[in-house]
Amino acid sequence: MMVEATSAKRILASGKPYLIYGTAWKEEMTEHHVADAIRSGFRFIDTACQPKHYNEKGVGRGIMTALKELNLSRDDLYIQTKFTSIDGQDPNRIPYDANADLEEQVRQSVEISLVNLQTTYIDSLIMHSPMRKMEDTMKVWRVFESLVDSGKVYNIGISNCYDLKKFQYIYDHARIKPRHLQNRFYSDSGFDVELREFCQEHNILYQSFWTLSANRHALRSENVKTMANAKGLTPQTLMYAFMMRLGHTPLDGTTSKIHMFEDVAIMERIQNGEDILNDSEMKEMTLWLGIT
Repeated sequence: MMVEATSAKRILASGKPYLIYGTAWKEEMTEHHVADAIRSGFRFIDTACQPKHYNEKGVGRGIMTALKELNLSRDDLYIQTKFTSIDGQDPNRIPYDANADLEEQVRQSVEISLVNLQTTYIDSLIMHSPMRKMEDTMKVWRVFESLVDSGKVYNIGISNCYDLKKFQYIYDHARIKPRHLQNRFYSDSGFDVELREFCQEHNILYQSFWTLSANRHALRSENVKTMANAKGLTPQTLMYAFMMRLGHTPLDGTTSKIHMFEDVAIMERIQNGEDILNDSEMKEMTLWLGIT
């Protein structure tokens, strides 16, 4: 029986970490998987206005199906979507007017997301990646800020930003500061050690993606398997526990109902105040992952 995961508001009020359901690459099965995720206890949903990798309309339909079935309201969920520049779009399926100026593209993208997601507001709007020029990055950010001012968007952030100086520049020049940084959690970026420290110091939530797939070598190791088994966990749920113990917010894109329930269960244990990993075990996990 799920108690603590009844609403996103309750989870946020706890001040404890949580999981986000990621909806990329699910295509025609998006509606089905999103509904299953909400049924399983996920209350945070991540998507993007990027038909190349996301079926945002399917996300909206899945949300509506689950809300009606579970007698939940829109406010019980936290919906996050993204503005994706033309560089990241399929040229044959750009969702907004490719000939409009950049600021108008952002506004059109958000309006399309509101329709796709069948909502009047977006809890978090993410810039899918920095623009090629910092000037353009800040143009997008100014529109994001105006959308917060208008009440259409509540929080803003950025994804795929691995350069600390760039992120600091955005933070320093932003009127409304980034609430989220969403990055791959992998060795190629040095696991974002300095960026994660910056986020912690400035009350920015670090969201990780590829949390499992980029670290399969460690999750297959005997050390991780042994620790997970001793705690009655899988290596995957142990990894999520590790990330949440760090104060981070992992994206979870599983399509398995069994794994959905397992993952929500570990989140609920953390929400209930349980320390899945002690300090010594955290150090061991850090070593096994190769984080320096």
